[in-house]
Amino acid sequence: MAHVAIENVIMLPLLVLQVILFPMVASWLMNIWVDSRRTLALEEVANNIGSTIQQMYSTLDHATIKSMQLSHKPDVPKYIEGSFYVGNATIKQSSSGSQAKILELTLTLSGTKIAVKRTIVLGPNAEWIYSLFISNSDDTCIYAEKYEDGTIRLSFSHTPLGG
Repeated sequence: MAHVAIENVIMLPLLVLQVILFPMVASWLMNIWVDSRRTLALEEVANNIGSTIQQMYSTLDHATIKSMQLSHKPDVPKYIEGSFYVGNATIKQSSSGSQAKILELTLTLSGTKIAVKRTIVLGPNAEWIYSLFISNSDDTCIYAEKYEDGTIRLSFSHTPLGG
């Protein structure tokens, strides 16, 4: 009889621990995995958008182009696991002493604390017009315009050229 009581004293806390602790740990690990997957997907989108901005800038920066407008709708998903995302950017002078400007792109997944940043190196004639990239908008695009003085203004637009 004493052995049964000792076994119950030892096994009952272990059983309670398994019933309470296992679901909590499983839930915690699942949340980490889901957030990691969402972050990875958002980083892929940020890389795509950043690359597109850099390519549009490089195209317009060519000496043979005096003035021109470009718009491009990036091939990115509207939602990441059911959540839309919002992007914005700021531009600043490079701290390395060069003439380059650095565009810092930030994407934030709606309803979460997940945000990613990308930096894009642009030339001294680049300007950024404050605007938002809203992923679930049907007409959000990247817009770039080169002016006669060589200035290239970039932004997110909600009215693509020709549309």
